[in-house]
Amino acid sequence: MILRRLLAAWFAVLINAAPLVPAQAQDNTKPAATVQRPAERPERFPIKAFAGSDAVRSAKLSPNGKRLAFTTMHKELLMLVVTDPMTRQSQFTFTFDGKQELKWFRWAGNDKVMMSLSHTTTIDMEEVRYTRLIVSNVVTGKTNYIGPAQMGIVGDDVLYVDPEGGHLLLALQRSIYEYPSVWTFPLDETARKAGREIQKPIPGAWDWYADDKGNIRMAFVYAPGSVKVLYRTKPEEKLRETIKMTSKDWEQKSWDVMRIFAGSNSGYVIERNLENRAVVASADYGTRTTGDTVFAQPGSDITDFDLDDDNKLKAVYYTDDADRIAWVDPKMKAIQNSLNRALPGSEAIIGSRAKDNSRMLVWQSHAGDPGTLYIYDLSTRRLEELARMRPDLDPRKLARPKAIDYKARDKVSIRAYLTLPVGREPKGLPLIVLPHGGPYWVRDKLQYDDEVQLLANRGYAVLQPNYRGSEGYGEGFAGLGEGQIGRAMQDDLDDGMDHLVKEGLVDAKRVCIVGSSYGGYAAAWGAIRNPERYRCAASFAGVMNWQRQVGYTNRFESDPKERRKWSRQVRGGEEGTFNVDLVSPAKQVGRLTRPLLLVHGTKDSRVPFSQFKEMREAAVKAGVPVEPVVLEGVGHSFESSKETEKWLTALDTFLAKHNPAD
Repeated sequence: MILRRLLAAWFAVLINAAPLVPAQAQDNTKPAATVQRPAERPERFPIKAFAGSDAVRSAKLSPNGKRLAFTTMHKELLMLVVTDPMTRQSQFTFTFDGKQELKWFRWAGNDKVMMSLSHTTTIDMEEVRYTRLIVSNVVTGKTNYIGPAQMGIVGDDVLYVDPEGGHLLLALQRSIYEYPSVWTFPLDETARKAGREIQKPIPGAWDWYADDKGNIRMAFVYAPGSVKVLYRTKPEEKLRETIKMTSKDWEQKSWDVMRIFAGSNSGYVIERNLENRAVVASADYGTRTTGDTVFAQPGSDITDFDLDDDNKLKAVYYTDDADRIAWVDPKMKAIQNSLNRALPGSEAIIGSRAKDNSRMLVWQSHAGDPGTLYIYDLSTRRLEELARMRPDLDPRKLARPKAIDYKARDKVSIRAYLTLPVGREPKGLPLIVLPHGGPYWVRDKLQYDDEVQLLANRGYAVLQPNYRGSEGYGEGFAGLGEGQIGRAMQDDLDDGMDHLVKEGLVDAKRVCIVGSSYGGYAAAWGAIRNPERYRCAASFAGVMNWQRQVGYTNRFESDPKERRKWSRQVRGGEEGTFNVDLVSPAKQVGRLTRPLLLVHGTKDSRVPFSQFKEMREAAVKAGVPVEPVVLEGVGHSFESSKETEKWLTALDTFLAKHNPAD
């Protein structure tokens, strides 16, 4: 992206009740959706154009809307910057040392930014991923760790943050051998000394919940085969058991995204309805019962919701083929409609915003447009451009993905996204199968993707299947993925290829499979399992040994429910009996006969670098050549355009060699 100062020539419009047509941007480019796409092949864009620039990586407004925090790159290091959103005057900077990954950041009041850092270390000869919290005061410039010097693996389980930024509640283990307790910490330099335990640990209690005023109200206690809920109405009361379920029933009937109101047993939850779709429902936490469905989106799962100051539903978030916001608040609905008129032919998504809605960040994009970030000021009714994504790409010359459906071999319907190269006859094309990561709780969407657009620009058709187990299609579809890593989930990828071959769109002899994280695993495994299908495979940060990865993930995940769920999903069945070595590339690499590009970052704390090393060593031992690329200092995702460019360059070169489009 390019971060620009607010100049008079910038794109600016007044938001009002009348239909809006925005002024043209500085380069006089019309909205992509209104321009006739060229029939001829577009020029070959340089890889750097798809990697973007590093001016702004992500951005969030403070609660009062007077500060803008965003991440950027400076001298190849990630930096958090705080500015005045209207004048761009810098107020604070914090540079990360490059030894850890930034998981997330958020505002704590108007003067402080909290950040979660992820690290990988070795304990007792085993790799362990752990997290820690830091908080930066943007006024004093001081940054401090939050939490005691000695604590367990998970250090960012935040239960509540004081709206004024004075303190937070943090669930933590004092050691890996204890159950978590709840502590309160001031968000200043005294945090480590002034922290205070306000809820002692209870055997088996791994999950703690607070209400909207920061009172500890609920805990989930796990025992072999069962789960019970402890609850209290008032903070001075003792916790009492409200319900006890078998572990199986709990996983089917557990609530997600809970909001508990202080001084009341009422609140809202996301639960599954009779159609097995996630909906927002009213709830009584005292009896653990739900009342009326407050909001449902037919055909889609609700993923989150916002409440107003009166604890009434304000907005609901869901995904169909793209991320959506359904505004319940009439004022916000009117603003959304105005933005849609001001930015026609695209998705206008209101993201971070001030608590009083005085300022909002607005993201404009669609699947064939990298997009632009704007700030909307309610007092002046001005929508102004902050940053343009991928400024060296012309959206008029990019491909436009579309949604398709196909049947897997067992008749399960699979939703996928197909991108065809611009200016080429849709017949007998070379194909890249591009499975998403995860594999669970994740899905692909109809949105802009650098890899997709690079591949389409080079002349490839690209298929992104939401294989069984993907999020957003109901629990039944998600459940079909349990125990099917490397098996039916892999079949879904192959069946998508067969569908396109049958349609005549692609050439069955010119197919490669590419992916990152789980997608990187699926790519490597596809080349090993089905060499008759794939000419080559490229993997970034892929899992190569599932036995080790499950152990590594479980050492980080303290919640036994999540450990059991993850193990069952990977291994299959209640006892997890499937031998995952049978579908692990590092264990089956001797069968590899196709070219494999193997890329991994040394700083990866989610799929550790040891996965890459094991695969490379196993390949050498088996006498099987792979093409390894080590990305020094790179994590599980890319923090800079240079990191992205290295991966895309390696991929582009590899595909041109082993599956050329021309």
